[in-house]
Amino acid sequence: MGMFLHTGRPADVEEVGSERSFVFLFFNPLIWLSLNVLLFGKTFLQYHEGPEHHYIYQMLGLGLCLSRASASVLNLNCSLILLPVCRTLLAFLRGSQKVPSRRTRRLLDKSRTFHIACGVTICVLSGVHVAAHLVNTLNFSVNYNEDFVELNAARYRGEDPRKFLFTTVPGLTGVCMVLVLFLMVTASTYAIRVSNYDIFWYTHNLFFVFYMLLMFHVSGGLLKYQTNLDTHPPGCINLNKTRHQNITSPAYFSEEFHQLLPGESSRSDDLTKNTLVKICAEEPKFQASFPQTWLWISGPLCLYCAERLYRCIRSNKPVTIISVISHPSDVVEIRMIKDNFKARPGQYIILHCPSVSALENHPFTLTMCPTETKATFGVHLKIVGDWTERFRDLLLPPSGQESEILPFIQSRNYPKLYIDGPFGSPFEESLNYEVSLCVAGGIGVTPFASILNTLLDGWEAFKLRRLYFIWVCRDMQSFRWFADLLCVVHNKFWQENRPDFVNIQLYLSQTDGIQKIIGEKYQALNSRLFIGRPRWKALFDEIAKYNRGKTVGVFCCGPSSISKTLHRLSNQHNSYGTRFEYNKESFS
Repeated sequence: MGMFLHTGRPADVEEVGSERSFVFLFFNPLIWLSLNVLLFGKTFLQYHEGPEHHYIYQMLGLGLCLSRASASVLNLNCSLILLPVCRTLLAFLRGSQKVPSRRTRRLLDKSRTFHIACGVTICVLSGVHVAAHLVNTLNFSVNYNEDFVELNAARYRGEDPRKFLFTTVPGLTGVCMVLVLFLMVTASTYAIRVSNYDIFWYTHNLFFVFYMLLMFHVSGGLLKYQTNLDTHPPGCINLNKTRHQNITSPAYFSEEFHQLLPGESSRSDDLTKNTLVKICAEEPKFQASFPQTWLWISGPLCLYCAERLYRCIRSNKPVTIISVISHPSDVVEIRMIKDNFKARPGQYIILHCPSVSALENHPFTLTMCPTETKATFGVHLKIVGDWTERFRDLLLPPSGQESEILPFIQSRNYPKLYIDGPFGSPFEESLNYEVSLCVAGGIGVTPFASILNTLLDGWEAFKLRRLYFIWVCRDMQSFRWFADLLCVVHNKFWQENRPDFVNIQLYLSQTDGIQKIIGEKYQALNSRLFIGRPRWKALFDEIAKYNRGKTVGVFCCGPSSISKTLHRLSNQHNSYGTRFEYNKESFS
């Protein structure tokens, strides 16, 4: 007998749409990498071979090419890095018909990865940019050009290069930007995010200071290009200057050139034709390069600021807390209502409680979504860290008991609570597959709770026809968080003669012996409770066997060890023609 009970007919083979949208351009790694390489190469060659940069290149060398090429890639990534954090825009694209292809919508799930990739690129190219400009400052001082004084950034030959770093706008802003970027990067490491999330949150918001410094950084105008290429081709000979200065002429035309000096100006044209020597009509004119950074970042920055303003206006009204429920194993459930609040199963919201922290907020997945018949929605909070501990102390009295329900009508003053959202997550797609495998580890069950609640209200409107639900917990008490919900879902589909619609498997990973969920009403769950860890390979083989030729959506919210195992198994080939598409919860 298989792990799961299968009595229904096989679902139809899914057809994945091939339509693409502009989302593909931003979040496809190959296109993004190609843009970076092409932009770097194009800018490098422009400053290496471009005639307008001939004189500045003679002075600075490859440092000029590397600094400008890295700057162009930095402009690109400083603009793209803002798009993945436009949460409202991503939620709109995910839920609208603007992105009809599921394959394209799944690219939105990579928004956090794309954000990190842009951040790493900014760090690496910033190092290249800084190193190149350090070489440039030295060359400005050593290779001081006495012929074209306006081209120099140094005031005299041998000037201390350190003065460029602290007495010029590009230098001073560059130093400040490096310090800000260093704080943001070091505080973004996994160790700091886990040990002290506040440090990560506060330092990451220094990005606004970074962008303001970036705007001023490009306004120095130290690098200049030649504007009069027609009247002064690069490398041309100025006859008037040559007569009065001791300038050595190139060997291949030196003899004829010196014969011309006594006054044979009539041979000037013949000399130019025969020796390919260009005669200057006037002195070169130089102009500071037009700053292009604001062209790159102004659009995404305005988009992000507009979205933040919209989110601020949308979340300025506090919610009404209906009840607070204390569950076993340090879990608190909050049920609330808010006017005109709508959400889809699998989405998450951001909670902000000024009484806990004036600026800090945290994302939590909705475990209950509002419907047409009820406006209540809720979240479950695992008490880990200072913020959740302080928040729990404000919600529950000091003498709170297990499973204590504090209704709104009770004379208890709850703190003001504001929410921002809802925002999209990969779990919204679980209802768009005909077959879905949902795996939860501990409190990672929260996104699947909202999906199960939605199925209770009606499953006919969704594409889903078979749901495999796996929940792994360390202790028995954790199953009581959603034991009632699981029983109701199980009984509903059995009464509708669809016992294979939802297949539930509960795994108790740490125990000394056989245990059961206490309560007569939980008998249906006791029969689906297993001791130990799931045999993932056998489970995938079982699902593939009973869903031949179909696409199965795999959704995981739990420890990284389970996630990596599921990801690896999803990519493996099976003999039944079943395709597994892996999705993982990742707050952007």
